[in-house]
Amino acid sequence: MSIVINSTAPDMPVGLTEQASAVDVPTLGHFLEEGFCSPAISRQAGMGRLVGRAVTVRITATDSTLVHKVTGLLQPGDVLVVDTGGDNIHAPVGGVVANAVAASGALGIVIDGVCTDRAMLVDTGLSVYARGTSVLTTKLLGIDAGGINVPVTCGGAAVQPGDIVMGDDNGVLIANPGQVASALESARASDDSEPALLEKIRSGQKLAGLSAADKLLADLGY
Repeated sequence: MSIVINSTAPDMPVGLTEQASAVDVPTLGHFLEEGFCSPAISRQAGMGRLVGRAVTVRITATDSTLVHKVTGLLQPGDVLVVDTGGDNIHAPVGGVVANAVAASGALGIVIDGVCTDRAMLVDTGLSVYARGTSVLTTKLLGIDAGGINVPVTCGGAAVQPGDIVMGDDNGVLIANPGQVASALESARASDDSEPALLEKIRSGQKLAGLSAADKLLADLGY
């Protein structure tokens, strides 16, 4: 076993963060299939829309040494993504770590595991996503394993450093910037058309007739 530390993640394409911030995160679920974290990972702190660059850390279940290290490598606009190796009992992020993340100018934390000190997390203003909370924490053990800015897994999604992280109260998407960019035009058009669609539904028109559902069923002979 050995630790891999890459001090930086790839830069986000110019303008992508701003463009992605203008789109509702669930709308992208109509146009993409990969990158969506398990619904078990839910918002524990923060509000509004989160959009930023993924900085990754992979740890062993009980050791938070690399989590402490990565807080000093974060840049404004980053989102820390923590792969705990499948552990859902030991919390690698609590009030002290969250304050260190916030001090860097980073925007949020996504943990494939649990967090602790929820009230302190809320006070930082960060958007924090996790599988829940725990009072059992990781320790500084110095285990020679894991890495920073290496490929990780979060909520079943494969994550690369430099991926775009998008989250809101519904959940989290972590995906290749190019994939997200390719879907943004369609997603914006969908968001723009939604108010008119809702008005038609409220006026009594049937959703299946307004969408492609009736036609698809007719093509099937129904």
